[in-house]
Amino acid sequence: MIAHTLTVSKPELDLSGKRILIVDDYNEMRTVLRGILYNCNADPKKIEMADNGNQAIALLKEVKFDIVLCDFILKSGKNGQQVLEQAKHQSLIDSSCLWIMISAEKTMEAVSGAAEYKPDAFILKPITEGNLRSRLLKILAKKEVFTEIYAAMKQQDYSRAMRLCDKRLASHKAYMIDLLRIKCDLLLSTGEYEAAQKLLGRILAERNIPWAKVALAKILLKKSDPDAAKDLLKETIEAFPTYIEAQDMLAQTLQTLGDLEEAAAVLERAVKLSPNSVTRQKMLGDTAMKIGKLTDAELAFRKCISLGENSILKTADAYLGLAKVCGTNKNLLEAMKALDQLGKNFSPDEVGLKTLAVKGAIYHQNGDTEKARKIADEIGQAVDAEDFRSGSGDALEIARLLMVAGDKDKAIQLLQSEIKCNPESAVLLRDVAEIFDQAGMGEQGNQLIETSRQEAMLLMNRGVLLISKGQYEEAVDAMREANAAMPTNTRVLLNLAYAIITYIQKNGPSPELIEEARSSLAAANQLAPGEPRFIRLMASLNELTSAA
Repeated sequence: MIAHTLTVSKPELDLSGKRILIVDDYNEMRTVLRGILYNCNADPKKIEMADNGNQAIALLKEVKFDIVLCDFILKSGKNGQQVLEQAKHQSLIDSSCLWIMISAEKTMEAVSGAAEYKPDAFILKPITEGNLRSRLLKILAKKEVFTEIYAAMKQQDYSRAMRLCDKRLASHKAYMIDLLRIKCDLLLSTGEYEAAQKLLGRILAERNIPWAKVALAKILLKKSDPDAAKDLLKETIEAFPTYIEAQDMLAQTLQTLGDLEEAAAVLERAVKLSPNSVTRQKMLGDTAMKIGKLTDAELAFRKCISLGENSILKTADAYLGLAKVCGTNKNLLEAMKALDQLGKNFSPDEVGLKTLAVKGAIYHQNGDTEKARKIADEIGQAVDAEDFRSGSGDALEIARLLMVAGDKDKAIQLLQSEIKCNPESAVLLRDVAEIFDQAGMGEQGNQLIETSRQEAMLLMNRGVLLISKGQYEEAVDAMREANAAMPTNTRVLLNLAYAIITYIQKNGPSPELIEEARSSLAAANQLAPGEPRFIRLMASLNELTSAA
């Protein structure tokens, strides 16, 4: 007699201990997904469910989820793309979270829109247990390989993260491309452009990968070689016509070069590929308006407003852009309607002066010079107030109005301050030159622009020069003066922090200096998030404070 032994195999996928969020507007679908997860040993107490995007965001703010299964189409409020968009924008999830987008929608528009925010997978309905199980198993296995790397990145220990990438490259060849991409991103984040360029060169010598070409174009832009970046991006798009990141970067590069006609053409192609981006539609609206394609600009701004209704990226500039287009078209009623909508969606503290400036310019365009002058006077008084800061985003619109309906001297002063806050922006310098041209001050404006730019560059670099001479206390004082003159100049803020850190390294720390450096870095990061120098300087400051 042969004895038969009954063996019960454990499921390949064990989700016990995982915090899971299911987002779907159909109760039946939530039930199906929950049942599949139960069969994978998920703990019922650790599964949360949401039937709309706002509820999902509320849960994401409260709980650190390991897995999110999110439907793309939700009946009301945010859709799945906007939930993922906000989750990433507000850091409600990190790289270790597994996010699967689920949809019955097969169109290019839906798939490309969701893909822009890089979910771990996009699964089409109907979903089978075998399909979902295999996807989860595959992605979780990959996440396991990257766990320590993600942890180091979260702690901003980028050196350790890169060392771990090298270690995994030696032992996990299957994930080579993903590991190389993370390492490349880390090198770019920390400003190690030469090392990144060498790594990308090795990658591209073996494989024609679009993200690697785009990363190389970013480095070329950082090295002030936009023509080479443009050529590389065009080459990338020719080989990979649906790679949307290359389209966006090419449009930005063309704007830097001043080729707005071609930039608009690139953006038009990009919005056909993926039309549901608030940022891209706003960029198209701005570019089309600058080249006089007012119908295209109006359509883009209206689409931007519609998309932004439930998006974390909702922008006041779309309403202002629409108002300006309608004003230029002599449609005063629609222009004022757009400004009224703006006032209902954003607080006066956020948009008050800029809204007034646009309204005044529209009145002037439509022949009501008296109303335009009164608004210009009101704005002029606000500009004189101590709390008005150059580089706040309002200055160009205010200067445009003051030039035509108010105080030219004050407009010039504003424009000079704006240049000093961002003297290396080719786009800004062209916008300022345009304002001078429209006021009939072309040659004088060019001279003022160049003078202001040179003054700013001198102030920005003075502290660094003093440090090179060993005059550390003088360097700190020089950068404080520069910061007082240009409070929203990112490079000045970073140079101030650098001067303070260098002084501390030579003379020892004090709580006041540490706090000043930390505040300066925080202000710089708010103006330009993710700037490589911020990351390096913050790491240096943290080392000093931990050693103190």
